[in-house]
Amino acid sequence: MVCRHGRVEAVQGVDLDVAAGERIALTGTNGSGKTTLLRALLGLHRPVAGRLLVGGRDTGTAAEWAWRRRACGWIPQRPAAGRFPLLARELLASSGAPGAAAGAADRLGVGRLADRPLTALSGGQLQRMHLARAVGCVAAGAGVLLADEPTAALDFAGQEEAAELLTGLPVTLLVVTHDRALAERCDRTLEMAAGRLREVR
Repeated sequence: MVCRHGRVEAVQGVDLDVAAGERIALTGTNGSGKTTLLRALLGLHRPVAGRLLVGGRDTGTAAEWAWRRRACGWIPQRPAAGRFPLLARELLASSGAPGAAAGAADRLGVGRLADRPLTALSGGQLQRMHLARAVGCVAAGAGVLLADEPTAALDFAGQEEAAELLTGLPVTLLVVTHDRALAERCDRTLEMAAGRLREVR
């Protein structure tokens, strides 16, 4: 697969097979193409070459894209509140399984903040809300979870808690991380450099 930002090839010749239920940590320096790869899987960045199959399914039709959106949960790198911010409970409800997401928010210590606008949450609180939403996505049927630096805004205890939660979910996990403890919990660690991918563990 190849993805470009203008004339720059952000992802070059990536060929990756991930087995169902496998947990993959994706490491590498900033600007190496990790986020672009995840965004391409979600349909947020169009590849200029190659195919991206999830569950053996392509994305040639609107129905296939709709299935991909349901099949993949997503935790963004820098969760944005947006110009017209949702309440936290609305974010949780967007997972498709509001009860499961709300329960996860309680376990993560942010359930009491559900009626606050996302703009009123700290970085760590917002990150926990997105983690809880991901639990809801899985409860709603997502079999793949793509997470981009899901522990970056958390303190050490929060990182441990998030790593345990993410790697304990019954999904295929592809997580971009600089968190060594989270990477250690994964089945494989891959490194991106200048858009290319290599296995390091």
